[in-house]
Amino acid sequence: MAKGLAVTMRHMLQKSETQQYPEVHPDLPARSRGVIALVEENCTVCMLCARECPDWCIYIDSHKETLPAPEGGRPRARNVLDRFAIDFSLCMYCGICIEVCPFDALFWSPEFEYAEYDIRDLLHEKDRLGEWAATVPPPPAHEVGAESPKELSAGSRPAAARRTAPPASARGPAEGTSLAPEAAQGTAHKATRDTAQGAERATTQDAAQDAAQDTGQDTGQGPGRDAVQDTDRETARETARRPAAEPAKGPESPPRREPPRAMRDIRSIRPPGSLPKNAGSPPQKKDGPEGER
Repeated sequence: MAKGLAVTMRHMLQKSETQQYPEVHPDLPARSRGVIALVEENCTVCMLCARECPDWCIYIDSHKETLPAPEGGRPRARNVLDRFAIDFSLCMYCGICIEVCPFDALFWSPEFEYAEYDIRDLLHEKDRLGEWAATVPPPPAHEVGAESPKELSAGSRPAAARRTAPPASARGPAEGTSLAPEAAQGTAHKATRDTAQGAERATTQDAAQDAAQDTGQDTGQGPGRDAVQDTDRETARETARRPAAEPAKGPESPPRREPPRAMRDIRSIRPPGSLPKNAGSPPQKKDGPEGER
């Protein structure tokens, strides 16, 4: 109780701030939702606002007119707005109609003095909505140092200074292209490396065979062993002199599959015992006493 009295005393001692309305109008925020204004020239009767309204408080009527055809053209029809009304007794000020309008025909106005004595008078037509369009505040300016819109910067930039597409050499491999050249380079590098290793092994084998030959002469080996060793050395040298294998052209494409053949064996698709009986085939003989009858 003491805390409550303390709050009361604190407010009693403060100076009251009274707003002298309606002589002095309050300063409303820039994005306050007072009433919905209509710019009739921008409306194309697309019916998006009426369809998206969750309260179904927007009523639109229109008719079509045929415009005179220009030279070498044909006449065209356009929609003419007859009625645009909003029932503010049903409106919940959600702003969906303003957001979905693709032609900027609806705006928020800070005007809020449209009270009526009868609830039926809150249904305002397009003439009253058009009068509120004059009270719509202009859009706020950009912040200091903010970037200009991309549309303006792109339009003011000269054509020569615009960025062009990089050359094909600078760009990476295009999407959908195979990596066969890289695979071929890897295969060629591997083949060259294998050839160099084979030549090195052949040289080492020649040195070992020469040492073995010197040792064999001391032990009394025959001339047949020397001829075999000479042949092996010549074969290894020819292998080392051969050029590197040509790079592969990429993985071979898989063999083309043959189309499925028609199934002629009916036994593979029907369960046993369900085959149709041929009229011309002789009856099968049953085993047992029934087959002897």
